[in-house]
Amino acid sequence: MQSAKPKLAIVGGTGALGSGFARRLAAAGYEIVIGSRTAEKAQEAASQLPAAAGAVRPSGATNAEAAQAADVVLVTVPFGSQAQILDEIKPHVAGKLVIDATVPLVPPKVARVQLPAEGSAAVAAQRHLGEGVRVVSAFHNVAAHKLQTDVEIECDVLVFGDSTADRDIVIEIAKAARLRGLHGGALVNSAAAEALTSVLIGINRTYKVDGAGIRITGVLPA
Repeated sequence: MQSAKPKLAIVGGTGALGSGFARRLAAAGYEIVIGSRTAEKAQEAASQLPAAAGAVRPSGATNAEAAQAADVVLVTVPFGSQAQILDEIKPHVAGKLVIDATVPLVPPKVARVQLPAEGSAAVAAQRHLGEGVRVVSAFHNVAAHKLQTDVEIECDVLVFGDSTADRDIVIEIAKAARLRGLHGGALVNSAAAEALTSVLIGINRTYKVDGAGIRITGVLPA
């Protein structure tokens, strides 16, 4: 990928988080393919999205078809569906960058940290997809309902991955969604942000907050 924007598949793109990113990134000029369990549902969601002047209109497809068509695949599905969805897209993501936004929330106690045996959902995704896929994790601590608005979101995005260059790509995507992305280090460090989501859910409940986020201090704006 050079200076041109990569074509993005948003797997789980009809859900709250996925549709929020689809909306913002389509408006920023990215070519978006919405992925869903059924192509019809994805196509309906895509028809509701804005598109930047001169950009390709968003389209919809099954999760597997969306992953196959894209350069970069953003996975925005619940933890309970992660393994099944990764199985669906695995044949189509070899050599590609997969951004995993999965948070290991286990109802009903979603305000309690419950990381999987692999240490994090991101590490589980990498093992599931295999070494030929470049997994980066991000977007764990952003309130999905805020992404679906035009408001400025006071939340930094920690980006984790074993390749600095791949993290840079995700940071640029975060910027397009009007979020500040910051390098969080290796993929194993994703456990910190995944666990923090449960902490933020508890803060929301305790202080009656509408989607608490995080800010990293001491880092100058890019």
